[in-house]
Amino acid sequence: MGRVMNIRWITAALGVLVLAAVCVALGRWQLHRLDERKARNEVTRSNLAAQPAPLDQIVGPQGVVGDQHAWRTAIVSGHYDASKQVILKYRNVEDKPGFEIVTPLMLPDGKAVLVDRGFIARQSSELMPLNVPAVPSGEVTVTGRLQRSERGGHTTGGTPDDGTARLINGPDFAKVLGLNLYDGYVQITKQDPANDPAFGGFPGPEIDDGPHFFYALQWFFFALLAIGGLVYFTKTGGRSGKSRDDTGDGSADSSEDVEQPAAHAGAPD
Repeated sequence: MGRVMNIRWITAALGVLVLAAVCVALGRWQLHRLDERKARNEVTRSNLAAQPAPLDQIVGPQGVVGDQHAWRTAIVSGHYDASKQVILKYRNVEDKPGFEIVTPLMLPDGKAVLVDRGFIARQSSELMPLNVPAVPSGEVTVTGRLQRSERGGHTTGGTPDDGTARLINGPDFAKVLGLNLYDGYVQITKQDPANDPAFGGFPGPEIDDGPHFFYALQWFFFALLAIGGLVYFTKTGGRSGKSRDDTGDGSADSSEDVEQPAAHAGAPD
């Protein structure tokens, strides 16, 4: 019986040690995410402080907006192609549900870039905006923040369907719209001629460390709790076993003391 208990105890102890190791690994992962976020924040601060520049000078001939370009202010001129405009559904800006209107801006070199012209708050339960502001005719100059193409894992939200989509993804839009698009988009901040006042603007980036440090502390605490519990139950379990052994020896002695008078009682006088 004792051998079975030892095997169970060893198995439980190994399980606790594995649990503690997993908690430590998760804590280190959160610290790694914290370092990544701090590095990304530095890039964002640098890009926000940079002077506006033409789009092609920022992203280069590859035409890909990467992490290193996020929130950089770009200037681009061309004319809108309203026939290939896409309405983004299920969008939220500052906790308000609504729609965003994305229109390709055709550039003189034959390429195009997606421009997020603005946000339209949902008024009630409509599935489409009641009124979409018309695009300005002729040439326009757009100033805005560069953003990477949005990706939703295995979903197809970045592929326009019947003029609507859920995400802004340059390559996916290019396949459907038949355009040579930049991989990324411009989130408008200024336009000449002026943008329609019916559009709502977009908030700036969140530049903070997030909850990663405190999540790491929680995982490390869980690891300490697991190890502390193992040590505690090891000590109390050992004392309990010793106490049971002592109790068993005392019972045996008592039995012998009881049996001896009975043996004498049965002896002849």
